[in-house]
Parts: sequence; structure tokens; C-alpha cells
Amino acid sequence: MERKQLLLILLIIGTAFWGVSYSVTKMAIGHYSLNIFLFYRFLLAVVVLSVIFWKYVKKINHEAIKTGFLLAVPMFSGIQLQTTALKYADASQCSFIAGLTVIIIPMLKLAIYKTNTPLKIWIAALTALTGLFIIAITDKFTINMGDLFTIAGAFAFAIYLISVEKQSATKNLLYSIVPMFSFCALFTFCLAITDPHAEWFPKNDTFWLGAVYCALFSTAFMYTVSNISQRYLSAERVAVIYLFEPIFGAIGAFFILDENLSWKLLLGGTLIFAATIISEVNFETQKTKLFRKNI
Repeated sequence: MERKQLLLILLIIGTAFWGVSYSVTKMAIGHYSLNIFLFYRFLLAVVVLSVIFWKYVKKINHEAIKTGFLLAVPMFSGIQLQTTALKYADASQCSFIAGLTVIIIPMLKLAIYKTNTPLKIWIAALTALTGLFIIAITDKFTINMGDLFTIAGAFAFAIYLISVEKQSATKNLLYSIVPMFSFCALFTFCLAITDPHAEWFPKNDTFWLGAVYCALFSTAFMYTVSNISQRYLSAERVAVIYLFEPIFGAIGAFFILDENLSWKLLLGGTLIFAATIISEVNFETQKTKLFRKNI
């Protein structure tokens, strides 16, 4: 099996872990501090990855720490914002809206690098925004706080993926993985100590099981595979694979949280997923293949 194919399979497995983590996180946090939860999530990920990548940890230098910090800021922001969103919105809804990252990436690249954007990207963006409108806008034409936090988190994840793509082009990011998660743990610790009502050692098995699950699977596994993959795959391609996440997220929410999959969620989610396909399909190549087949 080729390396790219293996990475694609691992990424899809990671999106399953990530999608389910929305429901696991929502159930685990309950009325507890989300910053305490995220602190333990990142801290455990640091411990596990330090053991797995010990040969890289021993060789960490100033440049690796600097890169880790630059990647930690957008990644932490994305996780923080979308975890906060779970306080206000259903897990399935958050997972679908988070898929907008795949459309945001080419838009940000256009704004930052002034690259030409194909017509299909604008069509995909309009399709995705229509899907978002169907999911997020209520009958009174209002949007809730959970949706706003999720959209902001999608922007942060887009910046993170673009940053990983840029950094991985010139350096081995395995040296920066542990520093990156260490900074995330530090950021959440700083936020947690400002909460006078935070309970540092909850007597709740669901909280701890959720923290362990998210630390091992949706954090350590998913982001490590993602970082390695971007040495071989573009940010856009990785973001497209991320679109499997809302599917697993909806399934997880249905079985774990007993959330209803409304027609608005399914229709809007389908449009966002369709937008992803539109943004990635090379229509010129497909047209050429079809033409040759008919000759």
C-alpha cells in the first residue's frame, strides 16, 4: 500500500474518532468547566505523544518550539471555540457547521496569497453558505451562539491547516508535535485558573473517560496523522477528508446523545458536503476523460 493511501485511510479513521468526540465531549463536560476538561485532554496527549515520539522529543530545539507555538495558537483557538459551541448547540449541528473549514481554506488563501480562485470554488462557497443558512437560521431568522462559536472555530482550523501546509514544506513537524500540544495545555491551564468555580478533580467517570477518549483519539491520533499527512497532501485535500467528520458526528450524536436528525440538519449538511465535492472535483479532467471514452 502506498504511503498516501495509508495516510488517507488513517485520516478517515481519525475523522470517525473526531466526529464521535463532539458527542463524547458534550456528555463529559456537562456542568463542569470546559477549560479543565481541555487541560486534561491536552496534558494526557502530551504525555502519550512524548512516549511515542521520544526520539524526536530528545532533539527538540528552539525552532521546533517556535513552530509548535505558531501551530498551537490556531489549533487551540479552533478546539476552544468549538468546544464552547457545544454548550449552546447540538453536537450533530456543530459537527456539520464545522465542515465549512473546507470552503474557508481557499477563501483565506485568496485573501492572503492573492491566488486566482476558480469559479467552482465560488459555486461551492455559495452552496455551503446555503446549507449553513438552512441549518443555523431559526424560524425567527436568528442564529444561536453555538453556531457563531462553531463558525469562528472553523476559521481557526482553516488557519491551522494552512499553517501546517506552509510549515511542513520546509521542516519535519514531528519535532513540533509535543511542543504544540504543550502550549495548548498551557493555554487551557491559564484559562482554567481564572475560573473560581472550576472543579479540578470531578468525581464523575464520564468526565474522565471523555477526557481520555479525546486525548488519545481525537487529539493525539488525529492531529499527529493530519500533520504527517500534510507533507504529502494539500490543506484543501486534508480538509475535504475532514468532511467525513460530520457524518460520523451525526451518527454519534444520534446513538450517544439521542439527538434528532431533523430535515434541516440533513438537508443543510448534504449541501455542505456537496459543496466540498464541488470544490475538489477537477471538472476539466473529468470532461477530458468523458470525451476520450466517447471517441
